[in-house]
Amino acid sequence: MSKNFARFAGLFRRQRRGILRDEQGATAVEFALLAFPFFLILAGILQTSVIFLASQVLESAVHDASRAIRTGQVQQSGDSLEDFRSQVCDRLFGLFPDCSGLHMRVVEVINFQSATISVPVETTCSGDCDWTILEAWSPGDGKSIVLVQVYYRYPVALQFGPLGMANLPNGSRLLGTATVFQNEPFT
Repeated sequence: MSKNFARFAGLFRRQRRGILRDEQGATAVEFALLAFPFFLILAGILQTSVIFLASQVLESAVHDASRAIRTGQVQQSGDSLEDFRSQVCDRLFGLFPDCSGLHMRVVEVINFQSATISVPVETTCSGDCDWTILEAWSPGDGKSIVLVQVYYRYPVALQFGPLGMANLPNGSRLLGTATVFQNEPFT
């Protein structure tokens, strides 16, 4: 019996060494270990890119739509805040899911130094944050100085806790842009 046991133990040692040396499937195991962090980083890069692109598109759309205020086209045609919202929305290329979520303030100011930009949402609120400042529409006359502010609560898909792109408690990011200009001397 000890002879059979010694033969079995020798066979077991050889098979164990063979199993330990076998490298089939090593690539699959390495991929399984690295795939999740790789795709998580890739998704984070894509989300960051989309948010920065949306921010740039919003800024460009507001500047382009504000040109109609600066040249007096808006005032002469009697456009309303909703018309201006539509002009901005037409320039957003579908990056913003709900244009009615744009918060707009177009106000006439006394001079460039008095143009005060204020964020219209309380960032320390809990849950769904409401706008704290009402929308306004006062595009001014010729040679008026006008402040245009537009904000949007952009949805953030991936939440990474403190490393995420969300800056509001409801998991969205507040995007905003502002511009100050003097209207042309139209009549």
